[in-house]
Amino acid sequence: KSCQKPVDKYIEYDPVIILINAVLCKAQAYRHILFNTKINIHGKLCIFCLLCEAYLRWLQLQDSSQNTDPDDLIRYAKEWDFYRMFGIASLEQTSFFIGIFITLWWMTPEMLKRKSDFILLLKALLLSTYGKLLLIPAVIWEHDYTPLCLAFIKVFVLISNSQAIRVTLNLNRILPWFAIFFGLLLENGVVCLFQKMGWDV
Repeated sequence: KSCQKPVDKYIEYDPVIILINAVLCKAQAYRHILFNTKINIHGKLCIFCLLCEAYLRWLQLQDSSQNTDPDDLIRYAKEWDFYRMFGIASLEQTSFFIGIFITLWWMTPEMLKRKSDFILLLKALLLSTYGKLLLIPAVIWEHDYTPLCLAFIKVFVLISNSQAIRVTLNLNRILPWFAIFFGLLLENGVVCLFQKMGWDV
């Protein structure tokens, strides 16, 4: 019943085909991954994506200092800026998820009655942030179009989040985007708060 078909066709498919269809944001592939597989990498994937995001921010912060002295770079690597960036990225993602949960709970309280519903939606959102792994090649193959690549990665992650919400709660296309919009508002509010505190975000 989760796949809304007589049979889940992805049962017979190779994992590579399933992954390609998930990258293409096909709803049935998401249903298969969320309901018919036993993937238990949500926490590890979340930490790894946050580390990638923190590294990218730390690298941009390091580039803004424009110091070429090797001793200074070694000293800079020992500082706590990377951990601060990891903490900021974690708080931003948490506020984004909280914004989504508040909106969905307010708009469709019948969908999120049980604790298991919240846990399933959280797992779906964590899995759908896999697009942040594309930050690694964006950093490695640094070129003039890096800001454009980062914008595309952000849009891809938001589309994946929308599909995850839609598949998990069996909603139409509009409500997940409304929840994501509110989550982005809350995330940007956290960023503005950090900037008012004088932190480099």
